[in-house]
Amino acid sequence: MNLHGIVSGAVGTVNPFVSGTMRVSTGYTTSGSGSRTPTYSDTGVSVQLQALGYKDLQQIDGLNLQGVVKAAYVKGNFNGVNRPKKQGGDVLIIGADTWLIVQPLEEWPDWCKFVINLQVPKT
Repeated sequence: MNLHGIVSGAVGTVNPFVSGTMRVSTGYTTSGSGSRTPTYSDTGVSVQLQALGYKDLQQIDGLNLQGVVKAAYVKGNFNGVNRPKKQGGDVLIIGADTWLIVQPLEEWPDWCKFVINLQVPKT
């Protein structure tokens, strides 16, 4: 049962969904000098951002996160670092802000909740 699908309409009236782009990591390319550049596949998503709750903060305690962190609800499944599956490094772009997925909190067949950390813009 997709509970998020059932309640997302009601929740969206209080905390609206925003459009974003999920940049799913596809690996990297290596230049002749040996430097690596990450590669991505872009997917449009509808995102709901929320503050981290008490249980979320307990779950990420010890990760030594600094800066701005939020919880994001997105349809689909995306990853922080998942070494056994060789996945991770997914990035969420909302407006001009780039957010790195640092920790999945809930993974369901139709949606997921994860912690995102605002990244410093490249100059």
